[in-house]
Amino acid sequence: MQQHLTIESKLISTLDDVTPAVLSAMAGTQDPRLRTIMESATRHLHAFILETRPTEAEFETALQWIAALGHHTDETNNEVVLAADVLGASTLIDLINNDGMQGETMSALLGPFYRGKAPDCSCGDCIARSKTPGPKLFFKGRVTGVDGAPIAGAQLDVWQASPVGLYENQDPDQDDFNLRGVFRTDADGSFHFTSVKPAGYPVPTDGPVGDLLRAQRRHPMRPAHIHFIVSAPGHKTLITQIFSDTPEALAGDVVFGAKQQIVGDFVEHREPHPDYPDVPLPFFTCEYQFRLTPGEPSYPVPPISGTKS
Repeated sequence: MQQHLTIESKLISTLDDVTPAVLSAMAGTQDPRLRTIMESATRHLHAFILETRPTEAEFETALQWIAALGHHTDETNNEVVLAADVLGASTLIDLINNDGMQGETMSALLGPFYRGKAPDCSCGDCIARSKTPGPKLFFKGRVTGVDGAPIAGAQLDVWQASPVGLYENQDPDQDDFNLRGVFRTDADGSFHFTSVKPAGYPVPTDGPVGDLLRAQRRHPMRPAHIHFIVSAPGHKTLITQIFSDTPEALAGDVVFGAKQQIVGDFVEHREPHPDYPDVPLPFFTCEYQFRLTPGEPSYPVPPISGTKS
């Protein structure tokens, strides 16, 4: 009889029984960080369900949407990362781990289009490897510590979308690794490269994230920007974006990634310039100094690896 009561007392009978039962089942988790994260996730998930009280049909739709994120992810598109971006989760993670309060350059989310393994380039090289519309851009700058001391041999992994609104992995008309390259600083921490001025573009909307944006009556646009991963031995790796767009476009970034501290000064030149002879007009220049904090360098896992055939 006592055994029957003990077993019966552990069975779930009401709403109030579910969360304690799940937390009890997790109690044997040995990794303390995993236990903390999963206990908190369970409490918040159950509280969300109790607050919103989804119907069974709504729950089924939610599960189908989550499954569709995986089904829509392949070597050329990472819908899971895109979902984290448009829901603001990526920017929250970024700001938790990189608050910019030590004098370093502000970071920004990685985004779903970093491939890794971009070609090594020499300073001054052009990363437009195929016919790419848009005015020329001459970008130069320096990489320093927060104290302003130059960092020689720092690596800058650079990528951007074409002004037609597509990264090269999305566009069979662009050469492989178009608008991607890896540069290194010289002895005084300086670097420079040539590209085309970036333009704003829409995030992919042909998957479940696009369905969500349309249901929320949200636009899919990102402001114009260039991605950078800046790394050097003895320094924390910086993942950031340098923006160039209108205040309205910056404030309306669909992935909430634009920050005032990383808006670049993209100067338009409509007259010939002695430093850039024979360059078709108009063209743009931008200078930016990246500041790194001391720390252990690390590199992100690329969300994608290939291109559309």
